[in-house]
Amino acid sequence: MKMNKIFVACDSTNIKKIREIITKSKNPKLKLGYKFGLEFLNSKNGRNFLSKLKNKIIFADLKLHDIPNTCVSAIKAIKDLKVNYLTIHISSGLHALKAAKKVTGKTKLIGVTILTSLDDKALKKIGFKMNVKKLVLHQARLASKAKLDAIVCSAKEVKMVRKVFKKEIITPGLRIGKKNNNDQKRILTPKQAYKNGSDWLVVGRPLTKGNIKKNIQTLIDHLN
Repeated sequence: MKMNKIFVACDSTNIKKIREIITKSKNPKLKLGYKFGLEFLNSKNGRNFLSKLKNKIIFADLKLHDIPNTCVSAIKAIKDLKVNYLTIHISSGLHALKAAKKVTGKTKLIGVTILTSLDDKALKKIGFKMNVKKLVLHQARLASKAKLDAIVCSAKEVKMVRKVFKKEIITPGLRIGKKNNNDQKRILTPKQAYKNGSDWLVVGRPLTKGNIKKNIQTLIDHLN
């Protein structure tokens, strides 16, 4: 039986809280990884904590977005952490993506498409002429051309992305049942995301807010 793969978003700088998330989220019915963002990696104790975290699948959600040389330097600067996954914005450009891929080594490089907090209206305000679907599809083709290891996109675009990107698809912006969408715009449920073809799901607040063990079981029940 295929095991559902979940990245638990550890959106906190509190080491005690992070330890609690890791300890209480353990469940034999799920394959778990842990996602750490800029908030944690830039915190006083974050880097030190990650350097000592062993036997866990670590996702460093840096969302690099810069010129090629700077992206390469940033990747080299965290190589000592030996993370499993690392993100870069596809909008950094093909040159930056290819340069970054050359120096990641065993770390899988993930291309980030359009953030799930943005919709067509938001893109238009930024200055994009393409709508979300067209832009995500265009970026997925770039990710494929750059030979990236994985891609991040919303569950609503997974079926479309799968046609042009054949490696891992990671999906954030998920909610279980009728819960607050917070700052997310393009959302679906975890069950819908898997049905659409996602390989990994990123789930944060629905798991880490409140009773973590109970939330994990709610997710498992939802997926069954």
